[in-house]
Amino acid sequence: ALPFDRSADDCLFLPERAANRIWDMPSGAHRPAIRALTPEPSRAAYEAAVTRALEAMRASQGGAEPVDKVVLSRSLKVQGDGAIDPFALWRDLKADPTAARFLTPLGEGQGGAMRRLVGATPELLASKRGPAVFSHPLAGSARRSTDVVQDEAAAQSLLASDKDRREHALVVEAIMDLLAPYCSDLRAPTGPALVSTRTMWHLGTRIEGRLHRPDETSAAELAALLHPTPAVCGSPRDQAAEMIHALEGYDRGFYAGAVGWTNAFGDGAWYVSLRCAETCGDQARLYAGAGIVEGSDPAAEADETSGKFQAVLRALGVDEASV
Repeated sequence: ALPFDRSADDCLFLPERAANRIWDMPSGAHRPAIRALTPEPSRAAYEAAVTRALEAMRASQGGAEPVDKVVLSRSLKVQGDGAIDPFALWRDLKADPTAARFLTPLGEGQGGAMRRLVGATPELLASKRGPAVFSHPLAGSARRSTDVVQDEAAAQSLLASDKDRREHALVVEAIMDLLAPYCSDLRAPTGPALVSTRTMWHLGTRIEGRLHRPDETSAAELAALLHPTPAVCGSPRDQAAEMIHALEGYDRGFYAGAVGWTNAFGDGAWYVSLRCAETCGDQARLYAGAGIVEGSDPAAEADETSGKFQAVLRALGVDEASV
């Protein structure tokens, strides 16, 4: 796993063996009752941070490096009445077949309990198979509805949204610019397509390329090159990261980082670590973010983060929490 902060330590390991099958666990693992959900920051504080971000972005427009987008996140601390089993959580996240599930150890945490990162992410950062390289960034989101008519309306509204299409274009352009020097051929559709998960609609673009020197570039190196994209940080990257540090007030850790694998031949797949939780003993911390661009509405961005919490909350046995 790669942390959000590029200067922080990675968490990488060499497994003793690899299995070419989908690992699963028996059903019936204990799922403790959730005693408390604590938003950090609160919804009101998050909306205030979005307002400050918009003001700072407008003020930057006359400078040498104007900030066009910043992604602000918030977290949700979960307290169980017993140990939260990350393996059971991983199993229960399979309810969304459109996402890639992951579970990785992060080392010893408070009280000697193992910290683990567990989630089900819909976003491919970079994959490599021989000379072929792929990325499928997602940016621009809307919460899904259980009502079929409202759900379709939300999807079409997202697809037609100028604000969300501008936000998405920043991500695609940044990834194309970074990959271009490594590729002899690089292509992407002229516009985004709708991508759905169980709880959210997203705008997505599939980027494909062929590497100049595939033997000299691994999937892990491509992930490190692209990470963090404007989908989870902003644009320009360094300036957006500084704004995030000033406004969020907490360390993202491995949220909005990357998780994946690379084999001995350099092939592999790395995903953006979204829809995830860091578990340790009887606690878990969930994260969700929203892209802020000109035209963003603080309340709507808070609603978006609330929707993104739902996938992991459901897997924890919490239905439609208002956070």
